[in-house]
Amino acid sequence: MDVKLLEAFRAVVDHRSMTAAAGAMGVTQPAVSTQIARLEETVGFSLFERANGRLTPTAEGMLFYAEASRVLGEVDRLQAATAQIRGGQSGRLAIASHPSAAISLLPDLVAQFLAERPGVSVRLISRHSDVVSQLLPTESFDIGIAELPIDESQVEVRRYAMRCVAILPPRHALASRKLLTPQLLGPYPMVMPARSHQVPNRIRGVFSAAGVSINAVVEAEFFASLCGLVAAGTGWSIVDPLSARSFEHLGLVTRPFEPAVTYEIGAFHRRDREPSVLATAFLDMLDDKLKG
Repeated sequence: MDVKLLEAFRAVVDHRSMTAAAGAMGVTQPAVSTQIARLEETVGFSLFERANGRLTPTAEGMLFYAEASRVLGEVDRLQAATAQIRGGQSGRLAIASHPSAAISLLPDLVAQFLAERPGVSVRLISRHSDVVSQLLPTESFDIGIAELPIDESQVEVRRYAMRCVAILPPRHALASRKLLTPQLLGPYPMVMPARSHQVPNRIRGVFSAAGVSINAVVEAEFFASLCGLVAAGTGWSIVDPLSARSFEHLGLVTRPFEPAVTYEIGAFHRRDREPSVLATAFLDMLDDKLKG
């Protein structure tokens, strides 16, 4: 049954006049008359009694009006939901992320994303980078965020490179220095990222190139743990700038480090499927955050 016919019928009943209904709908009176005639032909009974130029709904017409109003209400809700989905204002987004981004990058970003989209919900899954890339074929999430490199045979990747910073405990002997180097840091105890990360090999490389030994007293799996250990006075470390910023409230002293040590992550989605409107919007927000 044509929804436009139902809309015309509802308008005529509400206004008790084809002329008034036509004005409310922005069409001509003959067009409304034609629509009502088509609807009566479709349903097989009279919807109105016509007497002395007035329209009065029949008993059957009023029963049909109640059902038509209910159906049109559902259509209105469907149209509203469609507009919300099309505009990225409704739906569910699942993000699988390695722990560093899940702790230091995503909380603020997800909060901003949801503040602009009250009809959206987000599920955040935190796993090691290698597990995140393995989860994608199972379709358990829309966006993956992991340390590079990852297997790109099934995914489209947006790459981000950040220059790491040195972090020191409060009141460290080098806290007054504006720039830190292997030569300055070498004599002091260090908290080293675990070997599963890309960063420790790069740190060892720049120290080796400078001819400086590393005095690593603790190895920790997560950047959050490194920041906590440094804040507690265990030693200095090198972490990504997002982690350093997230834990600066602990009193960490953050300084540029030379030579550059980069930390690379990727945000990705399935190669064989276009990301949803929500996923695209989130990826664009991530771009603004990390490239801005």
